[in-house]
Amino acid sequence: MSQEEAIPGQPTQVFSGPTVESRDIQYAYSESLPAVLADLKSSLVISTYRAGNLVVLSAPQTGAPQGQLAVAFHTFERPMGVAAGPGWLAVGGRREVWFLRSAPAIAGTIEPRGRYDACYLTRSAQFTGDIHCHELAWVSGATGSSGTGELWIVNTLFSCLCTTHPSCSFAPRWRPPFVSALAPEDRCHLNGLAVAEGKARYVTALAETDSARGWRPVMLNGGCVIDVASNQTISRGLIMPHSPRLADGRLLVLHSGLGRLVTIDPANGRLETVADLPGYTRGLAIHGSLAFVGLSKLRAASLLAGVPIAAQPERLKCGSAVVDLRTGQVIAHFEFLSGIDELFDIQILPGITSPFISGPLADRGPEPPIWTVPPTR
Repeated sequence: MSQEEAIPGQPTQVFSGPTVESRDIQYAYSESLPAVLADLKSSLVISTYRAGNLVVLSAPQTGAPQGQLAVAFHTFERPMGVAAGPGWLAVGGRREVWFLRSAPAIAGTIEPRGRYDACYLTRSAQFTGDIHCHELAWVSGATGSSGTGELWIVNTLFSCLCTTHPSCSFAPRWRPPFVSALAPEDRCHLNGLAVAEGKARYVTALAETDSARGWRPVMLNGGCVIDVASNQTISRGLIMPHSPRLADGRLLVLHSGLGRLVTIDPANGRLETVADLPGYTRGLAIHGSLAFVGLSKLRAASLLAGVPIAAQPERLKCGSAVVDLRTGQVIAHFEFLSGIDELFDIQILPGITSPFISGPLADRGPEPPIWTVPPTR
């Protein structure tokens, strides 16, 4: 469905954002979006890896005009996967994973006072080198330094799932059965990870290949979903799948090359379309019956230029669509009109209506950096 078909009659507000590194960012959103976030008492975090921003969308309950969306931009170097856990955010970057600690006591002291109900401060980073970090997820088991479990990383360059390690680049945890060796060759373009009951459950890859960048010649029909526990491929023939998620007993996957949100039956691999969307679908967050889906445009020189949705470039949007999983209808949307063309990940911060983020490059943003010290005795 087109965007007009998906959101009939929804007025859109247009705003000018910041000028970042010679990019004038403009965005628009449906009037329904602030109400959706306010009803959920949640906010949205979006990574824009090429633009170098972590974007936060929220509907503050105090300190801001009611019914208006607050949009904040935070500078990271190539932010990719984002994982939200109790008291923590993790953000995958070009060469490291950043860990941001929640400091709720500080939130109420930030001007304008009373506006923010959470504050995330960058506190550490684990250097991995450029492993082409894609999605991140907290997995239960051995408790890491965050106290929320281990952070698992989709290590695309080495075709594996891994964790950080205090004295090594990373610690491999799992790799697809068709990948014969650990090598920096991006053999299958592993990209997405679904977690269920605290365990890694499903992954997406662009092909079942075992040679250096072997996925590229077959990326238009080689995509697959793999069950991590059984090592079985449960779905084949997909066009560049991303972002598997489990919600209410259903396996949801983004069929990116077709611009679709689909469900897949693990028992037989059968696909059912939930929604057709006007963009390259990548990045998915679920909250109750709502799916927040990331949309991207396609670069002319990109490998993605041959995917089916590239046939109608004028239709493609960059932003997020909010899909009601019960009906498949888009009930709200956010769109970048200029300055940002591609997104990677989307995460929901449940129970947080207005977060403040101080990233590793906070000195490049509009707010001053925040300094903290231990309490004196």
